Amino acid sequence: MKISADFDSGNIQVVDASDPQRVLLAMRPDLNSHHFQWFHFQVDGLQPGQGYGFCLTNAGQSAYNRAWDGYQAVASYDQQNWFRVPTRYEDGQLHFELQAEREQVWFAYFEPYPRARHERLIANALECGAELVASGRSLEGRDIQLLRIGGQAGAARKLWIIAQQHPGEHMAEWFMEGLIERLQNPQDAEIAALLAEAEFYLVPNMNPDGAYRGHLRTNHAGQDLNRAWQSASSERSPEVLFVLQHMQRIGVDLFLDIHGDEEIPHVFTAGCEGNPGYTPRLAALEEDFRNRLVGIGAEFQTRFGYPRDEPGQANLTLACNAVGEAFDCLSFTIEMPFKDHDDNPQPRTGWNGARSQKLGHDVLTVLAQMVGRLR
Repeated sequence: MKISADFDSGNIQVVDASDPQRVLLAMRPDLNSHHFQWFHFQVDGLQPGQGYGFCLTNAGQSAYNRAWDGYQAVASYDQQNWFRVPTRYEDGQLHFELQAEREQVWFAYFEPYPRARHERLIANALECGAELVASGRSLEGRDIQLLRIGGQAGAARKLWIIAQQHPGEHMAEWFMEGLIERLQNPQDAEIAALLAEAEFYLVPNMNPDGAYRGHLRTNHAGQDLNRAWQSASSERSPEVLFVLQHMQRIGVDLFLDIHGDEEIPHVFTAGCEGNPGYTPRLAALEEDFRNRLVGIGAEFQTRFGYPRDEPGQANLTLACNAVGEAFDCLSFTIEMPFKDHDDNPQPRTGWNGARSQKLGHDVLTVLAQMVGRLR
């Protein structure tokens, strides 16, 4: 049996692989950071029909160790179809099992969104009429593409959506793929009406270095990008600086920051209620957005989520709060689970890439209904 993680978004260290019933592994911390929780590795040389067991020995020391309760690891034989495997968390260790059907398998914390797929997403979007407004550079020199999809530039409401500030939250770029796919469907009358009034500015992956390196939370410098929106710099957070500069030049009428949450088994939003500039107008827009998303039958709910900030007590280093305050606009963080959306459980897959894509479609329906109120 051979275990490897020397590939895009790979992350694992082998502690002891002498017992195939209890292979001991450890997750590698983010570079220049203490955070870890993401894992992604390949196992070769399995015997079909034989059972195998794997143990993440340092799960109890991970960034969100309470998140392992109720969590099921994902596996794939072809890197296309991912399924959940029996998993349990006990004594600070995460154990998962597989009855092998093939000689090779991949395991991951969540269905990965590969960099190669990202490049195809960008190429396909440009072929279908998207505009590459600008391309920033990460600390390691990877492209951070800012796309524009819409009618005449400057004449419409400016709707910004960014994803994967936290690199281990791969569901965020799956969401963006679904959203871009629908925005470029010429047969979709609802989208045509939306694009007559709005132009979208999209950053499908804010943290390509962290995603490629198999980080959970930070970029190459160990910076949590979603804590850098008041202190963005070319030295530690050029990814945020790039987006902020273009926001200031173009303007923002709506902002969505797409994330994944390790602990909460639900899809939910976090708003700007703690911002100093929060007004009844913004409160009404937030409520309308949430109610409409529930109303169209999306996999979304409003009962579970983060505690609401007290008035004036928002953390303005977060993208959602910083942009909402600076541009006086509807601004949300959308969170999807690493586990499942418990209002509609699907045990074989849990929450996955396809469901993230569908949520991207559904958010566009809500924006089409609300676009006239966003300025």
